[in-house]
Amino acid sequence: MEISTENQLVVSTSKKMLKKRVARELFNGLLFASPVLLGFLIFVIGPVLYTVFLSFTKYNIVSAPKFVGLDNYVHLLSGKDAFYYPAVRATFYYVMISVPAGIIFSFFIAILLNMKIRGRTIFRAIFYLPVIIPLAASSVIWLWLLQPNFGVVNFILETFHLPTSLWLSSDGTVIPTLILISLWTTGNMIVIFLAGLQNIPSHLYEALEVDGGNSFQKLVYVTIPMSSSIIFFNTVIGFINAFQTFVQPYVMTQGGPNKASYLYVLYLFREGFQFSNFGTSSASAVLLFLIILLFTWVFFKFSKSLVYYEGQEDRK
Repeated sequence: MEISTENQLVVSTSKKMLKKRVARELFNGLLFASPVLLGFLIFVIGPVLYTVFLSFTKYNIVSAPKFVGLDNYVHLLSGKDAFYYPAVRATFYYVMISVPAGIIFSFFIAILLNMKIRGRTIFRAIFYLPVIIPLAASSVIWLWLLQPNFGVVNFILETFHLPTSLWLSSDGTVIPTLILISLWTTGNMIVIFLAGLQNIPSHLYEALEVDGGNSFQKLVYVTIPMSSSIIFFNTVIGFINAFQTFVQPYVMTQGGPNKASYLYVLYLFREGFQFSNFGTSSASAVLLFLIILLFTWVFFKFSKSLVYYEGQEDRK
């Protein structure tokens, strides 16, 4: 009995020491992580919650927020705001073309940069370089290049007797022009695709060569299926970023001509910081969040049947 009692005391003491050790490690871990956690709570979660709160109020900075319930959402969704739905349409037009175009462009550029060619490192740096240039600066440069009367692009087209364009100065060409400009900053996508291509096992290509496969068959039956997870990732990130496009239309077009490039975030920005309708601006921000959330959910919903992950057969 005495031995049993001593064993119980030893076990009890060990459990207490273990709990104290776990508690101390947890405390130390939270202490070291506290700057990041506090920063996330103060600068991310806090503004998000405050934006949701403002979306139910009428607020113009000068006076205190006045609770108005769902009035801001009704104002936007009912079409009473003459600029909201045109901004939504312009944004969907831009997103639905720019994202697939960016995926296709960056994927095939990554395939070319993955080939064993002379100066490959230099070409990789050239295609990534535009990402480093600030968007505002590159937007001003593109604005000069695409100026209809004395821009360099139209000058080159005239030199080769090719048709010129109004580019950013026409309702019909402004969105396609912004889409073309968006391909300028696909460096991050290219790098991610390149990393994925380098992880494709070479024996898959060798096996296809033995069976008499050509380059196109390698692309269709090996490269694209094995890169499907990377394509999925870049597509999701691309849609999220495209819905939040702001700098290019703000710097180059100010939403014009005739509001043809009045994208969603530009509308949100002007509604809040130009017209001081922070309640309506916050409501539009919440709606944008819900739109992005819906698209992301749809992508993940269908990803299981479209995306291949290495080793997923083993998990089954």
